[in-house]
Amino acid sequence: MLLYKLWRSFMKEVLLLKRDIGGIVIIFVMPLLLIITITLIQDSTFKNLEGSKIPIIFIDHDKSEVSKNIKSELENSKTFQLLTGFNEKSAQEAVFSGDYQMAIVIPENLTKDLNSNIESKVQTIVSSFGLESDSVKTKTEAPKARDIHLYFDPATNAGFKNSVMNSVNKMVFEIENKKIYKAFQDQLGTSEKLDQNKNLISFKEITPQKGEMDVMPNSVQHNVPAWTLFAIFFIVVPLSINLVKEKSQGTSVRARISPTPYFVHILGKTFTYLIICIIQFLLMVAVGIYLFPYMDLPAFDVSGKMFQLIIVTLFAGLAAIGFGVLLGTIADTQEQSAPFGATSVVVLAAIGGIWVPVFLMPEFMQTIARFSPMNWGLNAYYDIILRNSGIGGIAKELAFLLLFYIATVSVSIFYEKKQNAI
Repeated sequence: MLLYKLWRSFMKEVLLLKRDIGGIVIIFVMPLLLIITITLIQDSTFKNLEGSKIPIIFIDHDKSEVSKNIKSELENSKTFQLLTGFNEKSAQEAVFSGDYQMAIVIPENLTKDLNSNIESKVQTIVSSFGLESDSVKTKTEAPKARDIHLYFDPATNAGFKNSVMNSVNKMVFEIENKKIYKAFQDQLGTSEKLDQNKNLISFKEITPQKGEMDVMPNSVQHNVPAWTLFAIFFIVVPLSINLVKEKSQGTSVRARISPTPYFVHILGKTFTYLIICIIQFLLMVAVGIYLFPYMDLPAFDVSGKMFQLIIVTLFAGLAAIGFGVLLGTIADTQEQSAPFGATSVVVLAAIGGIWVPVFLMPEFMQTIARFSPMNWGLNAYYDIILRNSGIGGIAKELAFLLLFYIATVSVSIFYEKKQNAI
């Protein structure tokens, strides 16, 4: 008998949705338009940042080994495009006026002075050990250190400056290191070939991988789960409106005087809108898998993850439904529920990392983001997509979403009983 009542409650919600064509359009069409538009915009931005090189002015007064090595390293990088044909004065003016972000000026005789400096120091060290060799020449005074001039646009941020200076310093250090090895070989007259190109310590990036899957997030891996969550939570608007309609049309009164418990009506709404959430998710995934590759966007990879993603969708749907039930129970008119529901969803999306990643927010906002159910859902999606987590790895986020549903529905039932008792 209880199952029959639950089924009739479910069918009632389906009929209400069939009569609300505008609500159906909002639920299904609007999120699809958003995910396509936002992903295209963001992917274009990412491609521009990754694919285009930063033009910098390169002035070579040395025209020898060191400057050629630095120039070769910069040209082979995926970051810089070298511009020539400037003198130091015109380069300084162009950079300081904001035409270019930076200029690199290699001083004259840099290679010659570096070789002399290293040779002088190596001779001193070899002589101090009494290891004079036939190749030891008369000691010469070491030349002064030479400066490579780096001109930066005053508006350039400190992070970019430090990155460039560290890169140039690393290049020069490696060149010096190789020359020091060679100088000791010459002075000691050793025939053993030292491996000058092999670093004793290097960095190895270790990331969780499954096969050859790229674990780095891209625009599709962010936007598909992010806008799926936005779509799921936007059901707050039609759900709350339908609850308000039931109160204004007397449907809720008939439901209260019927022998069916109020929680059965809530469960009927829950099952109905959970199905909608699954359909929304499948539509979003279909766009990511089948449509995005035709739009020159990365395909959304769900291989081996579909079950976990659906579980997250169900729990995120529960949280959204609980919020919609609470709002529809408290609101007295559609003018209250619709604007507040839409605004609250936008706010939850903003602080939950749907538009701007949480790590880019101020520390205060990062703390607030932890209380957004959208952030819980997004973190769970990320754990599955990027970190290959199973259900156990996202148990905390799922528990938060379930508790949010239970809390909001409990408050709704309590509020409904209190209102009816008055």
